[in-house]
Amino acid sequence: MSGSVPTKILVTVGVFAGYLVWKSTARKNTTFRLTCQWKTFSKWAETYGSIVYVDALGQPIIIINSAKVANDLLDKRGSIYSDRPIWPYNESWRQQRKIVAQAFSPAAVRQYHPLQETEARKLVHGLLDDPSTLRRQTQLRIGAIILRVAYGRYVTGENDPFLTTGLMALDFFTTAGIWAVDVLPMLRYIPSWLPGSGFLRIAIYMDAAWNPYLWCKKNLATGAVLLPNFCAQYLAAEDVEISEEQEEKLAWAALFVLSGGLDSNISFIFTFFLAVILNPSVQCKAQEEIDRVIGPDRLPVIQDRASLPYVRALMAEVFRWHPAVPLGIAHALTQDDIYDGMHLSKGSVVITNAW
Repeated sequence: MSGSVPTKILVTVGVFAGYLVWKSTARKNTTFRLTCQWKTFSKWAETYGSIVYVDALGQPIIIINSAKVANDLLDKRGSIYSDRPIWPYNESWRQQRKIVAQAFSPAAVRQYHPLQETEARKLVHGLLDDPSTLRRQTQLRIGAIILRVAYGRYVTGENDPFLTTGLMALDFFTTAGIWAVDVLPMLRYIPSWLPGSGFLRIAIYMDAAWNPYLWCKKNLATGAVLLPNFCAQYLAAEDVEISEEQEEKLAWAALFVLSGGLDSNISFIFTFFLAVILNPSVQCKAQEEIDRVIGPDRLPVIQDRASLPYVRALMAEVFRWHPAVPLGIAHALTQDDIYDGMHLSKGSVVITNAW
């Protein structure tokens, strides 16, 4: 055992030195940016094509700049592209995805339409009262929808502790870009106090993110939990006893619902306002269609979408124009693959660029 401590020190020093070399190289190389990587990747695509290969200190990185390629590899060959550099794609991960997919099928989400419409009206009224509160109002109303859907929690204000935790985690993830550990997986072994270890602080949010689930479980029988909701769908199932392992999967799946729902929806609304401010003629056309089809006596509801083709097209364009997350979460290739005549090596980090 006496030799284990020096060995760990040597490993730590070696890993840290490797990180410093990588970071120094990235800073000196004007073609590889540590921030706004999606812009650099898009420029590379113009020169090198929809698939770009990069070698970072021996770690192969595959950058995908095409929706078709992303669909061909990550969807059609998902069994070998769904791993993560530091979180393996295993049976537990697959079951979590299955739980979410079943709970949020097109038919299942209809039960939440009234909730979405109610919170949308609250957002409109809040912005009419004070347009300067756009950010706060949007976060509050989207947070109210997601926490209600995921855990059955009624959010009364922006200081709700579960909403605060979710927004802190959201800010942490969305400002991170590509983690250095995605490029150099060996960095997972460095101590949390060293530079480049920011990804380790995710554990703080992961622990706090369990609190909404525990609250739902504890209060399900008291009537404080609003139904239906994602967690209660499984916790309240008759004649079904959830094991500790299944409970952990459910809690993680609910966390994915919370983080993903906050991220994509808040980003969409902010982008929508930016789009119509920059393109007032588009706003006028959308308003004209709503006035003509819906009339002045009520606000649109979700069922009106089929009758509002221009508004639907506007929503689709907002998604395309500024994706909520320009770079997808890094994947890892679990075996050698061939695509369009190119050899893709096992162990490669795979990054999708939607910019």
